[in-house]
Amino acid sequence: MSQKFERVQAGEKVFDWLLLLFSIGVLFEAYRIDGIPGLNSPGSFPVGLALVMLASSVVILISHRRKRRDPRIRNAFHEAQVFLYEHFQPHIVVFTFLAVAYLAAIVWASFYISTYIFLAVTFIYFRQGKVVSSLIISAAAIAVIYALFTLVFRVYLP
Repeated sequence: MSQKFERVQAGEKVFDWLLLLFSIGVLFEAYRIDGIPGLNSPGSFPVGLALVMLASSVVILISHRRKRRDPRIRNAFHEAQVFLYEHFQPHIVVFTFLAVAYLAAIVWASFYISTYIFLAVTFIYFRQGKVVSSLIISAAAIAVIYALFTLVFRVYLP
């Protein structure tokens, strides 16, 4: 009788181990806040969250131990190629670049200007060149954000 194995996606097991290492790092940094915290100490919440992260990553590792990679993937290099092809498609790379540029622009430009430019460029790209409607939608979104945060909630946005 042959066993049926669930398939793991390319790079999934590597990600699981990186998640475990990251969880250990978060636990270490949370511990540095206050040592072994009491329930009312400043480090208790971060340590608790780090323990939940660590437990979750261990459960994920255990649940994936019997998964096998796709037999069409020949070796680690081919798995890396499949991972890059699946997870770094052009629209994802472009949006990531735009988001990083937006985060950098928000420092030297105002929130409203940088957000308008980010929304306009993103809409133009994803709507495949519909410039006028993208500019109008971006302006409407900024107007709603301004009305909500400045007029209704009275929150200053930089």
